[in-house]
Amino acid sequence: MSQNYSFFSLQIMSEMNQNIKIAVIGGTGKAGRYLIKQLVSQGFKVKALTRNPGKLEETDLVEKVVGDVTDYESVYSLVKGCEAVISTLGQTKGEDPVFSLAAKNIVRAMEALNIKIYIVLTGLTLDVHSDKKGFRTKIKSLTMKLLFRKTILDKQHEYKILQESILDWTIVRVPFIKITDSRGDVEASLSDCKGSGISSADLAEFLIGQIKSENYIRKAPFIWNK
Repeated sequence: MSQNYSFFSLQIMSEMNQNIKIAVIGGTGKAGRYLIKQLVSQGFKVKALTRNPGKLEETDLVEKVVGDVTDYESVYSLVKGCEAVISTLGQTKGEDPVFSLAAKNIVRAMEALNIKIYIVLTGLTLDVHSDKKGFRTKIKSLTMKLLFRKTILDKQHEYKILQESILDWTIVRVPFIKITDSRGDVEASLSDCKGSGISSADLAEFLIGQIKSENYIRKAPFIWNK
């Protein structure tokens, strides 16, 4: 009985989500691939921005928008007609950081189109006013700041841009992402990260959960697996 109930519950949820279109940035990355996979499995319509359309799986369920996040017209085309935007944008090796410029374009396009929900993935190094980072998190953050100073500064600038916007943003801060379909218990905190990793499947589920949740609007939770 419980299995039948679970099946029909998932079916109903999938049918409800079919009317919701989600814009995805960074969908060809490791975390982004899991995100798109789960969005589709839950019945959402997806638009994905990509510089290399061949890196996205061919499917009728995902609309590809060829372009670059640093180009405003590309971003506008991506988010038009969507109810929410999720970014798992990563830093491309050998290129200058683009997070703050991407944030400017995303905020501008979303505000122009009156789209409110923006969910973005980042690391432990981002500092916000509610932080009470423990020793382990501080050491990890310091190491990253020393190794990737330009990128970390740009991510901090991205945060400032979002703060100054009128969007209902959520910044999800994570430790090491384990690329796996395995699932586990997920914990969250607004002050410190007490875990060493998060599975890509659990991360995708948490990101998607923020589409309809009000728990972390204009906040930056840490999440990790127990």
